[in-house]
Formats: sequence, C-alpha cells, structure tokens
Amino acid sequence: MGNYYWCFTHQTVEEGPVCRAANRLGPYDSPEAARNWSERVEDRNEAWQAEDERWSDDDEDEDDPDL
Repeated sequence: MGNYYWCFTHQTVEEGPVCRAANRLGPYDSPEAARNWSERVEDRNEAWQAEDERWSDDDEDEDDPDL
C-alpha cells in the first residue's frame, strides 16, 4: 500500500513524498483520503472547537459560587 500526500504547491495528490514536507499533508492511505484532506481537517477543527467550548463552560461553572 502506498502513501499518498496532498501537495499544496501543485494542488494535487502525489504518491510518495514528492514535494517538500512543508508543502504537503499526509501520509494518507488512499488517493481519495488525500484528496479529501480538507473535510478531515474541518471535522477535526469542529471537534476541537466543541471540546474548547465544553472546557470553557466547565471553567465558568467553577467560578460561579452559586453552583
């Protein structure tokens, strides 16, 4: 199984590390996964944002002496 990368320089999927590491994301297991990198990043960012909000809400509750 090959490793696939999304190259920001060429805006395409590359098999193997063709371009500089600073210009690519990966490795991914398939060309489709590399091509859909933005969906994975968006999903991850949404999950992190939800977790940050949960932590923020927990901190606010601890500061409230009525709780």
